[in-house]
Amino acid sequence: MLSWAFTFLVLAIIAAIFGFSGLAGVFGWLAFILFALFLAVAVALFIAARKVVGKMTD
Repeated sequence: MLSWAFTFLVLAIIAAIFGFSGLAGVFGWLAFILFALFLAVAVALFIAARKVVGKMTD
C-alpha cells in the first residue's frame, strides 16, 4: 500500500512538471488517501500487537 502511495506521488510530480495540473491533483489525492490508509492500518496493527504481547507476558 505504501508503494502504491509512493507511485502515485511520483506520477503527480511528473504530471505537474509537464503541466497536467488536473491529473497531478488526482494523483496527489490518491497518494494522500493511500498513505492515510497505510498509517491507519499500521497504527491499528501496532495496537493489536501490543495487546497480544501484553496478554502473553501476564
